[in-house]
Amino acid sequence: MALLNNRTNITEFILLGLSSSPEVQIFFFAIFFPVYVAIVVGNLLIVISVIFDSHLHSPMYFLLANLSFFDFCLASVATPKVIADFLRKHKTVSVWGCMGQMFFMHFFGGGEMSLLIAMAIDRYVAICKPLHYKTIMRPRMLIIFLILSWTVGFIHTTSQMIFTVGLPFCGPNVVDSIFCDLPLVIKLACTETYNLELLVIANSGLLSLICFLLLLMSYVVMLVTIWKRSSSASSKALSTLSAHITVVNLFFGPATFIYAFPFSSYTVDKFLSVFYSIITPLLNPIIYTLRNQEMKAAIKRLCSQKIGSWLKP
Repeated sequence: MALLNNRTNITEFILLGLSSSPEVQIFFFAIFFPVYVAIVVGNLLIVISVIFDSHLHSPMYFLLANLSFFDFCLASVATPKVIADFLRKHKTVSVWGCMGQMFFMHFFGGGEMSLLIAMAIDRYVAICKPLHYKTIMRPRMLIIFLILSWTVGFIHTTSQMIFTVGLPFCGPNVVDSIFCDLPLVIKLACTETYNLELLVIANSGLLSLICFLLLLMSYVVMLVTIWKRSSSASSKALSTLSAHITVVNLFFGPATFIYAFPFSSYTVDKFLSVFYSIITPLLNPIIYTLRNQEMKAAIKRLCSQKIGSWLKP
């Protein structure tokens, strides 16, 4: 901490947000607040349903519950402050608060990226090697997937933040976004950051792009396998797989665009950041619940049980 304080003259960053108009900010507050409530309720409802409903005690739903937990955490890193800032004229964040936002955004983002790969492996085994599914996707394997996801997220963020924390910031201190993000903050450093910029591109941009392409290739293989079959099981697998493909595109699309070309001047990046950190965590539970009969049935059972317990004298 002393290293940063000794080399930094500024104590806070100014966030420009989405608009400077008070009326527009109130409008955004009216949108973002219910969206965040929906994110919390939707994702935690999936987690609770998977934990307490025995019908969902399977590898696919175990991974889905962890994805919902990552979504909840990812949205909660910056969104509550973003919503509060819509009611403030001056939007600021301390230097260490900014570092914390970036650390946890990439921590949970990297973990979710790894978990999506694990979910693709689960679907690949279920579709292409169904006879070996229970042998391969054992509880031990699921725990390994989960540990790897948290580990990859930690390594992903630490490898970038360990260099960012030591940067000197002496002004300007204006971040053209609703929260701190690596490319925007790095550009404000009072030193040469070319090597760090390359690290961010390689670590976040190329990694996202490569994982995205590999996932798409694996889904193509699974779709071809499903196409060769004709049964009700194949129809169910196609429905589940289409939900996975949608979520992967929603997650990796904006992330790849933002971090593969992170230091170009794209105004659209601000809105992609909103999509990546807020809209995607909202859409994931909607996609999985609306397209999954078992999940909808489990949520109905959970809600009916709770309502029944409340009505009991």
